[in-house]
Amino acid sequence: MNLTQHFTFEELYASEIADRNGIDNTPTDPKVLNNLKSLALNLESVRRLLGKPIHINSAYRCLAVNALLGSKPTSSHIKGLAADIISPSFGTPLDIVRAIVASNIQYDQVILEFDRWCHIGFAEDDAKPRLQKLVIDKSGTRTFKG
Repeated sequence: MNLTQHFTFEELYASEIADRNGIDNTPTDPKVLNNLKSLALNLESVRRLLGKPIHINSAYRCLAVNALLGSKPTSSHIKGLAADIISPSFGTPLDIVRAIVASNIQYDQVILEFDRWCHIGFAEDDAKPRLQKLVIDKSGTRTFKG
């Protein structure tokens, strides 16, 4: 089911980890479903910014999938408010992070993770976005300097 022109509901909850472990990662909570619609709209803004297709590595995660990935139980992925993305036809994850940071997109967090993907999360409901820019790698977590 299409949520927006370029993003489907199914791709926002698809999970190889869930499939491999026999976990149903399909969201059913009405709040999460609304958040996923909002996430899809926000990802359309990122796609317009990049001018190229976006591949979603991971978006919604149920608690069990999130735990298997070693992610925090407070992750925005659990709420349906975050996606880990790449866009090889645009450039590297670093290129994506730089473009988002330089844009007027109202993200809550953008994180360059292990130089392999860009995490982008959005604020819940009418909460003010933090515009937090981070890098996570084997050295730990630090502020993204550009």
